Order: sequence, then C-alpha cells, then structure tokens
Amino acid sequence: MISEFVRSYLPLDNRLGLGVSDSVIFTLAVLLAALVLARSWLERPARALAQRSVWCLLLLAALPVILRLALLPGHPVPTPDTADDFSYLLLGDTLSHLRLANPVHPLHRFFEAVFILQEPSYGSMFPLGQGIALALGQVVFGSPWAGVVLSVAALCASSFWMLRAWTTPLWALIGALLAVFQFGPLSPWMNSYWGGAVAASAGCLVFGSLPRLRSGWRRRDAALLGAGVGVHMLTRPFETALLVLCVLLYFAPLVIRGREWRGLAQATVIALLAAVPAVAITLLHDRAATGSWTTLPYMLSRYQYGVPTTFTLQPNPAPHRPLTHEQSIDYQAQRLVHGEATDTVRSYLSRLAYRVRFYRFFFLAPLYLVLPVFLFSLRESRFLWALLAVIVFALGTNFYPYFQPHYIAALTCVFLLIAVTALERLSRWTTRGSPVGKELARTILFLAAAQFLFWYGVHLSASPQLLDALGPYETWDYINYGDFQGRAAIDGRLAQSPGKQLVYVSYWPRHLFDEWIHNPANIDASRVVFAADLGRDENETLRRYYPDRTAWILEPDARPPRLTPYPSPAPEEPAQPAPTQPPPKRGRNRIDPSTIETVR
Repeated sequence: MISEFVRSYLPLDNRLGLGVSDSVIFTLAVLLAALVLARSWLERPARALAQRSVWCLLLLAALPVILRLALLPGHPVPTPDTADDFSYLLLGDTLSHLRLANPVHPLHRFFEAVFILQEPSYGSMFPLGQGIALALGQVVFGSPWAGVVLSVAALCASSFWMLRAWTTPLWALIGALLAVFQFGPLSPWMNSYWGGAVAASAGCLVFGSLPRLRSGWRRRDAALLGAGVGVHMLTRPFETALLVLCVLLYFAPLVIRGREWRGLAQATVIALLAAVPAVAITLLHDRAATGSWTTLPYMLSRYQYGVPTTFTLQPNPAPHRPLTHEQSIDYQAQRLVHGEATDTVRSYLSRLAYRVRFYRFFFLAPLYLVLPVFLFSLRESRFLWALLAVIVFALGTNFYPYFQPHYIAALTCVFLLIAVTALERLSRWTTRGSPVGKELARTILFLAAAQFLFWYGVHLSASPQLLDALGPYETWDYINYGDFQGRAAIDGRLAQSPGKQLVYVSYWPRHLFDEWIHNPANIDASRVVFAADLGRDENETLRRYYPDRTAWILEPDARPPRLTPYPSPAPEEPAQPAPTQPPPKRGRNRIDPSTIETVR
C-alpha cells in the first residue's frame, strides 16, 4: 500500500511534470469546467436532435463504435481467454460455415475442453444468439469481434427507441447516452465474446413494443414484440420464460377487465408468428448438435460433463463420461457453488440479498443518488409494472447458483427507464419557487458523464504508468490492455512460424480454469491445432495423423508461458551382434565415453 501511494506521486513522462494524483485532479477540473460550460450550449441542440428519431438512432449506433475504435492503439481487439469465449467463438465459426454443428473428430480425445461437446457432434454447448452475431462479424468484416461491436451499437440505438415509447424525446436521448457510457467502449459486453448486448437489444424490442401496442395495436409493433422474444430465446432460453411472464403481466389488466380483446388476440397471433423462425432454428440446432429435437446442447453437456450445474432446487448433476483434469476442476467448482444440498428458504433469500451488489453493473455510481426518487413514480401502473419486471427476473434467476449480468440483460432498458424516470421526477422539484431539483438532476448527469469521460480519457492515453496506478481503483469496467497471460505472445510466435502447427498443451498439476485448448469448427483445416498432451505414446498417434505439422509443447502455467519444439522421437537403434569376447574391465569410477547416451 505504501509503495503504491508513493508511486502515485512520481512524475509521469509529460511536459508539465504532473504526477498521477495531479493528473486525476487536473482531469476532473477540466471535465467539470467543460460540463458546466456545456450545460448552456448543449441543452437546446439536444432538444432539437431528440425530435429527429432517425438521426438519434444513427448517432447512438455510431458513437460506441467510434469511441471503441479510437482506443485500439492501446486496447486492441480483445484476445479470448476464457472457456466461454472459446466456446462462443467456435459457435460463431460453425455458423459462418453455414453449419449448425460439426462432425465428430476421429481423435476427439485430444480436443476435450470445457463447454465444448465432442459427441454426437463437435461444437459449442451454448445457444445460437451470440454465435450469430460473431458469425456476422466474421463473414462481413473478417473478425468475430466486429459482431460484438455491432451488437453494442444495436443496443445503444434500440435503447433510445424503447425509451421513446415511455418518456419524452429528450429524456429518451439522455437514457440512451447513459447506455453508451455504461455498456459502450469500456463495458465487458464490448470487450469479450460472451455477449450480453444481443439479449439486451432483444429486451429493448420487447419492452419498447408493449406501450406502442397498447396505444394502437399496430401489426408492426406486434411483429417486433415477437421478434424480440425470438431473439432472446436464441440467446437466453431459460430467462425467456421470465420475459414472457413479464409480457403477460403487462397485458393482464386488459384481460381481467375484458377490454380490447380483438386487438390483443390479433397482436398475439402476429407475435407468435414472428417468433416461429427462432423456434424452428432452435429445434434444428438441437437436432444437429445433440441428435434430439428437444435436447438443448447445454442440457447434453450437463448430462455428459456435469456442467453447467443444475438449478438450486435440483441435486447436483453427475458426469456420464470421463473428465479431463481441467474439466474435473470446473465440475467440482460448480458443484461447490451449487452446494451438496438442495435449496432452502434461508439460502434462497441469502443469495437473493447477496446479488443486489451485482446490479451496479447497470448503473453508473452517481445514479444511485437519484434511484430512490423512482419510488414516487410507482403510483402509475406502468412504472409499477417496470419494478415488477425487475422482481420477476431477480426471483427467477435466483434459482440458478451462478449469476452474471448478461443473465438479466433483457432488463437493461428497464434499468435505463428507471434511471431517467427518477431524474425526470427529480427535475420537477422546486423549493420556494427555485428549480432545485432541476439543478440536482443536471449535476448528477454531469457527474455520470464525468465518471465515464475520466476513465475513457485514462484508457485513451494508453499510458502504462497511468493504467497501472489507477487500474486497481476502476470498478466494473473491463477492457483489455497488455498481455498478462502471455496469449498474444504465444499466438504471435505461432503466426511467425512457417507452415502448419500442432501445439500440445501441457498443464501443470495445479492448473486452474484458464482454457488453452481451443480450435475452430474445421480442426483439420486450421493452420494451428491445439491438443491435449496425453503422453508421448498417445501424442505420437496425433503426430502421425498430422505428419505435415510442426509440433510444439506449450506450458501455459509457466511464467511467462513456455512454447518449445516438441522433442523428436528417438530413432530405433539397429540390433548389435553378440560380443565375441568379454568386455574389458573398467575401473570403479571410470566411465567409458562410448557408453554415454547423447541426448539431442
């Protein structure tokens, strides 16, 4: 702690000689001054822009893309580094070849990895939604990450479209800008391959269609509702049941009162028809990947490997095939998180309370000051329903022992609605005729913008000293810089090696979780093939299968990871004739040089 504190005051390489703490204060001063000046300059243009929906959609789609591309010199295209990343990339590569699954490899025992199915087909255990985005990026732009960027662009634009149905144009624009700040260039959804923005965009379609439908029962809105549910089902199948429940609760008052039956029935039929393609492609994917129309790939993975684990009301799953050391570690970890016993009321409520902290992912810190104001909006049934939707997802996802923000990504636009509604209500407050609430709302928005712009500026600087000094204090942002795991260095060395490569991954006994065995959809056609080190005799089987590849041994647990040429097999020695006379006597400590084995 003391060394970090002292280091923070060391001068950086700049002409002003500012230390890290000086840079922080200076940056904050610049931001606050700029925001105070911008208050009078931006409000009128923002109101005018908010009235032009098409321009808003284009701007909000382009803004996160431009901001992230500007960071590429210091934060290049993310290097995949988790089992989830590699599994989704395999799914995207499979779809880019117009296949839903891949044939079983004859030597698939070398390619066993976490979250990957090997039989009855070779492929990812995940549903199709995120893979479709990755495949789009790979086919159109030559990079699956481009699909991630486009999905975030779609989220920011569709957030404005959704909010426009719930609030005024200006507040819809403000809410969409908050989406850019929170889920844009510094977000895990932009800087990994897991996704989140696809399901969040689907949620925008669903929640944005509901008030539009209720006001006019237009066919377009019903189709968008069904399409949103379909896309979400392709991404998060279980949570889609919660999403549909929220839709039913929204229309429940109409059903109870017996009003507008004709419009509701027509919209239901159109929405169901719009969701049919998603259902059909899901069934086809199940059939291709698992051999059964109704068995999802992750259900087969649970049966074969014991992961992903079951709901907390169910007992732990049992694997039905041998596990590698790495798969066994992952299984035991998930078993531990699940617990040996099934859920109790106490454990359920304890887990529910613990997960409240993870909702910080959806709100910039200054917005916490205004969130309680949203409670004053609950007198309106539509905002009470918004809170009810959050409760439904919180209670439903709490039956699964793990939690990640993308599990409830469909609620992203609802969280934005809660934030802007609270800000809008706060801006109405007056004290003795003075618009105190309006000034408070502006201040909170300025602080939210300052928080994003400060950290964006830190990353834009690409200063190693600044990133090292401030990185430990940055919360919830997730953006790659440096090569801490050594993956880029290994990939670079393999890329520079001529011809095809075969890399045997040799984990050390204490290896934990980091996945290094990853391959594309067509393993044999890949320039670099990663395989498990199964021992010299077994490895020779794979070497004979790939005679034209240069073989390597990769030790990812070394620091840095070690890549060395695979030792050539020892040549067979010719048979020696039996000696015709006894060998000469040798001294006790004397070694005949001819008996020394030369190791090459």
